[in-house]
Amino acid sequence: MMRSSLFLAFALVIGTAGPLPSADAAAQTVREVRATAEASMVLTGTIDVAADGTVSGLVLDQRASITPAIAAFVDGTIRKWQFEPTLVDGRPVAKHAPLRVRLLGRPGADGSMQVRMTSVDFSEYDDKATDAVTASGIRPPRYPEAAFRIGAQGEVMLLVKVERDGSVGDVIAEQVNMGVVAPERDMQKMRDILAKASISQARKWTFTPPTSGQDEGDLFWTVRVPVTFALSNSSRLPPTPYGRWQAHIPGPRQRAPWRTAEDAAQVGSDLLPAGGVYMVDSASRGLRLLTPLAEQ
Repeated sequence: MMRSSLFLAFALVIGTAGPLPSADAAAQTVREVRATAEASMVLTGTIDVAADGTVSGLVLDQRASITPAIAAFVDGTIRKWQFEPTLVDGRPVAKHAPLRVRLLGRPGADGSMQVRMTSVDFSEYDDKATDAVTASGIRPPRYPEAAFRIGAQGEVMLLVKVERDGSVGDVIAEQVNMGVVAPERDMQKMRDILAKASISQARKWTFTPPTSGQDEGDLFWTVRVPVTFALSNSSRLPPTPYGRWQAHIPGPRQRAPWRTAEDAAQVGSDLLPAGGVYMVDSASRGLRLLTPLAEQ
């Protein structure tokens, strides 16, 4: 539990995250959305994992910008993690990796802040890699005018089927997470606008298939590509400083029709850095956390 200052930050985030409708019925709906919303904080850094899978080092970026209570919570949680040992030529080795974690907060009845860690990711995109799909011709979509007019901002997570020649065989918007609070019907409209703009542009993309490694001979590859729509230089929705709470309204997940297996790699997919291409079914996905986040 975390006390008053974090509770106030949460209230400010959810209270000012998006445009308020004037009609009473719509206002009631936005209150219902806020009642189910949680404040989100994404922290980044690096992690060192020893050969036996224990955490040997942790560095949080911009630590001075993070409240001591949050920093202590993250430190205490992460240092108890256990990873599957990383093997090189059959032998366990130490591993250094980027770290991204998402915290979600909700105010408690007694004025405290209930904080939990819900997502973690260790992905790193290398545009020169030969054993993974990389970007060849990827241009981000233009900000849809209709979305700009209504103040829509968020992130679209695309699942893309990459064919052997590097073309796009199919694409879906796996999830659209919004950064504003509005009535649910307006939220759905925002999600649809951002998703359609992303999918339309993604169909024109090209990729470079892997030319080495265990995935080289696959019939096709599935990759995740995050697309971010943010209103910069907006007096209505100023950028949220690092280490501060912001609105996070996850959208429903969609399943790709070309995929039949359950996707264990969904965990942490909402934290993938923009500008990268991330293989879903790669034979090697880097660090694998064994400690369930739900048990922390």
